[in-house]
Amino acid sequence: MASHHDTVVDQFTRQAVPFSTAAPIRDADALALLVNASGAGRDDVVLDVACGPGLVACAFAARVRHVTGIDLTPAMLDRARDVAHEQGVSNVTWQCGDVTPLPFADGTFSIVASRFAFHHFPEPARVLGEMRRVCRPGGRVVVADLLASADPVRAAAFHRMEMLRDPSHARALPRDEVRRLFADAGFGTPRETAYGMDVELEAVLARSFPAPGSEPEIRRLFADAVADDGLGLNVRRRDAQIWFTYPVTIFVADVLNDRSA
Repeated sequence: MASHHDTVVDQFTRQAVPFSTAAPIRDADALALLVNASGAGRDDVVLDVACGPGLVACAFAARVRHVTGIDLTPAMLDRARDVAHEQGVSNVTWQCGDVTPLPFADGTFSIVASRFAFHHFPEPARVLGEMRRVCRPGGRVVVADLLASADPVRAAAFHRMEMLRDPSHARALPRDEVRRLFADAGFGTPRETAYGMDVELEAVLARSFPAPGSEPEIRRLFADAVADDGLGLNVRRRDAQIWFTYPVTIFVADVLNDRSA
C-alpha cells in the first residue's frame, strides 16, 4: 500500500499545472488578503511551507526581501519556477523537502506561511510546531486553510467527499481545533480573516484525480447537498451547474520574544 507521502507526490505531480491555473487558486484578491493579513514588509524573509506551484511565494515576493518555498513534490517546484519566471519574480528560492522536520535552523525567517496544505498533513500539530521553531521571535506564523464544519455529521460527509476527490487529503480541521493547535504550540490567540472560495463542481473534478470510479459518488453527494446542505459548503445550482463554497480562514499568530505564550 502506498504511503501518504507517496500519495501526496502522486496527486500533486498530476495536479501541478491544473491546480496552478485554476482561477480560485490564482485569485489575486485572495492572495493579497493573505499577504496583507501577515503584515509583510520589505525587510521580511518568508518561508512558504508546502508551497505548491509558488503562487503564494510569488505574491509575498512582491512585498518582501526574500521568499523560500519548500515542497515535497518536484513537479510542483518545476511549476513554481515557471510561475516565478512568468511573473518576473527573482527574489525566491525553491527547495524540495519534507516539512517534518523543516530543514532550517531555529529563527531563520520572520514570516512562515502555509496555504491550503494543512488538510493534507497527517500531523498538523507537528507541522505548526516546526513553523514556530523556524520563525524568529517577533515574527508571524500564518496558516490559511479550508475548515470543516463544527457539525460532526456535516464534517464527516465533507471528509468522505474530499477523500474520494483527492486521496492525498488527510483531514480538514474545524475552527476550534485550529485554535487549539495554536494554543498548544505556544502562541497567543491568532487573528482570523475568513472568506469563501466559490468553485464549480465539474471544474474542481477536472483538475482533481479522484479515486477510480468515484466521480458518480462525488456528484451524488453534491446533488443531495443542494437540498439539505449536508456537506456544509453552501451547495447550490446555478445555470445547470453545481457550485459550492469552501470556507477558508487565515490564521495569523505572533511569535513572542520569550518564545512562550
